[in-house]
Amino acid sequence: MCRVLDVSISGYYASRGRPDSERVTKDRLLMVKIRPSFEDSRGTYGALRIKADLCEQGEQVSRQRIVRLMRQAELVTRGKRKFRTTTKAKSSHPVAENLLSRNFDADGPNQKWATDITYLPTREGRLYLATVMDLYSRKIVGWRRAVPSRWALNERLHTPL
Repeated sequence: MCRVLDVSISGYYASRGRPDSERVTKDRLLMVKIRPSFEDSRGTYGALRIKADLCEQGEQVSRQRIVRLMRQAELVTRGKRKFRTTTKAKSSHPVAENLLSRNFDADGPNQKWATDITYLPTREGRLYLATVMDLYSRKIVGWRRAVPSRWALNERLHTPL
């Protein structure tokens, strides 16, 4: 091994007996502080926020050193998802008339229905879910799910049993 690394045998054994350098010792102590800060943020804090946390604890450290230590410890931050708007405010389609005028009380079943649509993010993309609720019983009377790329392949309105 010494021949491959071009190190003398006496130099190798001398380095084994030496204590760690001051920098290595401080790096280990810093990692003890960096890791909890990173884990408390559930993996979202990068070097800048961790630097701010360390400054609050009275530790003066450069951002580059934190980056190096995080890279060595394989602490990779997770970025936030980009917010995407799902509705079109300026649509050319007509807006439906408000027939209920915010009066959601019904005297009997099947007199007033309310609907809502939402989307669920999945690995394959968005899954849209539309529901119809009877305002008298507050139960879902029908629903439909759809993936925008496959509208024609989705099933008809479902009615729960």
